[in-house]
Amino acid sequence: MNFLRHQKCLASIVAVWVLLGLSGCAQTGYYWQSVSGHVKLMQAARPIDAWLADPQASPALKQRLQLAQAIRQFAVTALHLPDNASYQRYADLQRRHVVWNVVAAPEFSLTLKTWCFPVAGCVGYRGYFEQAAAEREAAALRAQGWEVSVYGVPAYSTLGWMNWLGGDPLLNTFIHFPDGELARMLFHELAHQVVYVADDTVFNESFATAVERLGGAAWLAQATPAARDAFAQHDARRQQFRALTRRTREQLENVYMQNEALAPVNTVQAAMKNKVMADFRQAYAALKTSWGGFAGYDPWVAGANNAALGAQAAYDDLVPAFEALFERQGRDWRRFYDAVIALARLPQAERLQQLSSPQVQTTL
Repeated sequence: MNFLRHQKCLASIVAVWVLLGLSGCAQTGYYWQSVSGHVKLMQAARPIDAWLADPQASPALKQRLQLAQAIRQFAVTALHLPDNASYQRYADLQRRHVVWNVVAAPEFSLTLKTWCFPVAGCVGYRGYFEQAAAEREAAALRAQGWEVSVYGVPAYSTLGWMNWLGGDPLLNTFIHFPDGELARMLFHELAHQVVYVADDTVFNESFATAVERLGGAAWLAQATPAARDAFAQHDARRQQFRALTRRTREQLENVYMQNEALAPVNTVQAAMKNKVMADFRQAYAALKTSWGGFAGYDPWVAGANNAALGAQAAYDDLVPAFEALFERQGRDWRRFYDAVIALARLPQAERLQQLSSPQVQTTL
């Protein structure tokens, strides 16, 4: 199970910049893998109708593609998400993930290392279409003293910038997700096409996660009882796990803040950090027992560190504020998007202050 399954494919976004001539000559190798990986993906995609008419395509795949079409239509009519070329085609990449992301953080901080690019600004991850390339980048960062996490990402987005070439396709890496999860993932990625702010990953991902959650609840309300029951079980575990990781982040932040004046190498601070992580893994073991042995988060927990926890924070921190804003807009999707777009035009500090304030008005 991919805990960060919604994170955008930065490698594909970089490919857009290169194709449009927006990048410089630096990091040529990284840009080249972005372009070649993106082109291969686009070449593999075919219209959904072509797959549905293909006698070689399995009935199971056809059923998932038809479901995806229905979800895509719901996104447009009920959630007022963009009606464009995205997710109107499908590609089988013959691998489990579309891209592998690399994130890094210092030994005593949850603040992620950032990479900066034209147009999209600075982000706290770097995406690769080949796992081996991601692992090489991770090894280089570890040699520099960073804590590093590498994880596969099944979702794919170019923020709508490639709709003129056919849009982002549905992929084998996520098409067989449970019904509720497939719907939420598509809503999340389409939300990025409504608003994207350079240099503010937390704002972008928290907004998309809020759309995913709110839109997912609306979709499930009209779904089958079986889909609702399956999602309820999955989501209950997810919320418990996120609560655990949120507490762990808060505890680590306290450790780092209280000891920030200490020398970079400090055995007391290291011991406190190790105690927090040990408690985290012990609490997770208890959760697994309560789940009847469900082990879907095992790989993430095994590699949990500052980098992994810091990356997860981008998807959680502002979600309650966006959900509150949705309520203040009368649960009207168009008004909600307009309010978020207005926030996006503000300087980052003012944007955060406005979003977090209970005094934000519906006329924002």
